[in-house]
Amino acid sequence: MVSNGFPPIADAHARVLILGSLPGQMSLRQQQYYAQPRNAFWPLMGRLFGAGPELPYDERTWRLTRRGVALWDVCAAAYRPGSLDASIRPDSVVPNDFAPFIAAHPQIRLIAFNGSKAAELYRRTVLPGLPAALQAIRCETLPSTSPAHASMTPEDKLARWSIIQNGMEA
Repeated sequence: MVSNGFPPIADAHARVLILGSLPGQMSLRQQQYYAQPRNAFWPLMGRLFGAGPELPYDERTWRLTRRGVALWDVCAAAYRPGSLDASIRPDSVVPNDFAPFIAAHPQIRLIAFNGSKAAELYRRTVLPGLPAALQAIRCETLPSTSPAHASMTPEDKLARWSIIQNGMEA
């Protein structure tokens, strides 16, 4: 099944870009980033930015953008049966067009990957085609918030994810 991603959520003042790989099935059905209730993304954003899952989706995304955080995915589309990143067929990946996005958001100082698959896809399908100045943006691979990545405690994930607050000050 080919899945299509969402447009980015960002305002003109974005300083950090969080990139996932591709929305999972529940996110696609609900048309919301990280809609799977067992995904740790929104609980982490609640602790870091007051954008927790208890708030309506529009309020959560507004709070992130007001704090300089943008959300998007590496893939505009890809073949993936189910929701696991490991199921993304590499030869089917159509990456999002990052050069115009980053040019329109020149304050981005940190690209934070939600998991190693997003980082790997970015490095393989996006980075080689970017101009040198855009390739120089700092990138950090963070632990996946997916329920499939349950080997870390919520506190350990929070400690790693707090780097995005620091990235906003760079």
